Amino acid sequence: MSERTKVFLAYLAICTIWGSTWLVIKIGLEYIPPLISAGMRFAVAAVVLWGIIKYRAIDIPLHKEAKEFYLLVALTSFAVPFALVYWGEQKISSGLTSILFAVYPFCVALFSAFILRQERLTIPKIGGIVFGFGGIVTIFGSDVQFGASTETLLGMGAIVLSAISQAFSAVMIKKRGREISPFVVTFAPMFLSAIFLLAAGGLTEDLAAVHLNAVSISSILFLAVFGSVTTFVSYFWLIKRVQVVFLSLTSFVTPIIAVVLGIIILNEKVSPQLFAGSGLVLLGILIANSGEFLTSKRKRHHAGN
Repeated sequence: MSERTKVFLAYLAICTIWGSTWLVIKIGLEYIPPLISAGMRFAVAAVVLWGIIKYRAIDIPLHKEAKEFYLLVALTSFAVPFALVYWGEQKISSGLTSILFAVYPFCVALFSAFILRQERLTIPKIGGIVFGFGGIVTIFGSDVQFGASTETLLGMGAIVLSAISQAFSAVMIKKRGREISPFVVTFAPMFLSAIFLLAAGGLTEDLAAVHLNAVSISSILFLAVFGSVTTFVSYFWLIKRVQVVFLSLTSFVTPIIAVVLGIIILNEKVSPQLFAGSGLVLLGILIANSGEFLTSKRKRHHAGN
């Protein structure tokens, strides 16, 4: 299988699976409090990843710089942002969540411009992100009701802070995690995050509210194996191979996947906004990558001369 095919399949897997996780998180929160739920998800994922690492005999660097890197990723990519997402989703609608989290590519583009010299902030990137964000607003804008309550504002703030944190983390992984296996980049921070989240949940949440049944256990297993292991290993593998801004555009695609799954599984109605918004997202992704395509084409032309 060619490298390009692997990149496409990994990108497709991320968009498809993460498109379903918003709904699964919502279902799980009906039976397990947010911090404990997120902690259980990452604990199961860490066990699966540990088994893969041992089976494949993958080296886990444990020097000082690596340990600092694991802690940074644990806090900025998993523990803090997922605590915010799980908590925030209890306060606001999924539509508003999708719109607010769509600031993620903007944040990635800004962090990349200042931290990664090889990823400049170009006009095509900015234009693509703007079109993509417009597509998400087109799809979900009519479903959003902005309440004036403090709870709603706090929920909105939590989602935005989560997006900012994960954007910073993605750029730092691109900068500092190049030599570490994607399995290790996922396992070590996820293991630490499970400890942090379960400890915080045990101290602040009602343990009597934890109800383990077929639905909640299935939710945890799906989010752990598919929503964490499969997607984050793929994501961190892709970070080494494509521009991080292009990778961040998955946050525009996943809400569309979520809507399509609702149409297929729940027989929800197809709205004109879905087609219009999806078209804008696709146009945005094409525009964002047009500059890179033209640059590559020029390089091939000069090389041929």
